[in-house]
Amino acid sequence: MKEGRSGKTLPARPTPGGAPGERMLAPSRILRETPRQIGGGRTRAELVEDARQSIAKGSKSFAAASRLFDRETRERAWLLYAWCRRCDDIADGQDHGGTLRAQAGDPADRIKAIRILTARALEGQPTADPAFDALGQVAQEAALPPAVIDDVIEGFALDAAGWRPRTELDLMRYCYHVAGAVGVLMARVMGVAADDAETLDRACDMGLAFQLSNISRDVWEDDAAARCYIPVEWLVEADIPPGQHMKPAFREQLVGLVAQLVELGESHEAAARQGAARLGWRQRWAVLSAANIYGAIGREVRARGPAAWDHRVHTGTLAKLRHIALALRETLRPRPAPAAQPPRWDRGKILVAVRMAGPIPPNPTTPLPDEDVR
Repeated sequence: MKEGRSGKTLPARPTPGGAPGERMLAPSRILRETPRQIGGGRTRAELVEDARQSIAKGSKSFAAASRLFDRETRERAWLLYAWCRRCDDIADGQDHGGTLRAQAGDPADRIKAIRILTARALEGQPTADPAFDALGQVAQEAALPPAVIDDVIEGFALDAAGWRPRTELDLMRYCYHVAGAVGVLMARVMGVAADDAETLDRACDMGLAFQLSNISRDVWEDDAAARCYIPVEWLVEADIPPGQHMKPAFREQLVGLVAQLVELGESHEAAARQGAARLGWRQRWAVLSAANIYGAIGREVRARGPAAWDHRVHTGTLAKLRHIALALRETLRPRPAPAAQPPRWDRGKILVAVRMAGPIPPNPTTPLPDEDVR
């Protein structure tokens, strides 16, 4: 209410879109929804350059393999990598990998930030972060499935919650979240159709193989950060008290457990190589190069035995070139014979565990179309 010139009280004028008496901060005619800006308003070339710098700093192995793709696939792979790397750094308090360090604040808040920025990027909204804007760009170009992107974020959430695997299936569920799902996204980046389940399964296998190699290599670093990805059941069977696996007294048993990790990874690597045969020759060359490079890491850890964690296993430039050359020879060969023994865990089995571990959906509150509602 307001007082008129005559002294009479007059009713407040309603404002468009608001209740009577409410004043808008600006005339409605100039209020507009934020326009969709795939890439956050940055040019694609800017996003690609930022992503190229990110992969060059964060993963020399992946950077080397990605160079073998055709230009379009290579750039899309970089864009996807930039988002994965940035999420990992936010979740763990890192800078393009490296030593894990504690961060102030609630880890759950960092995961929430990742979810919010990712959702904005997928909606075509600017995020003020080039890595998330890069996801928006590549998600539109390659029609990346949002559900699989959510699966990747859930891997960061598991780490933030201090989660540890109890069973081998738990281990494989974690590997799916942090790498197998990324393999599925990479397959879409390479143009694999959404309904080509067989090839997507093999792409998932490749991611699982990579992660199992990484876990075998990083046992010491993970322990220093109060993490352990060796299943508790494995530790118990080897008579290693949980949390004590890096003690010298248990080194022999640890070597045996890590050999199991490497062997498990090799079974998925063998399956993934079958899927590579379905790709174009340049994509096949890149995938097989990456398989050779990452597979060599796990095999070197196994070969070193008790000395595996005295110095971090890495692949030098000459070794990378040799693996790439061997991959070219494999690429030009006829299609390989089927793997002798398929992996114990396939994408279907793992996804059942993933969905069962997720939140229970609410009961529907709307009637079904054929219900007689009175």
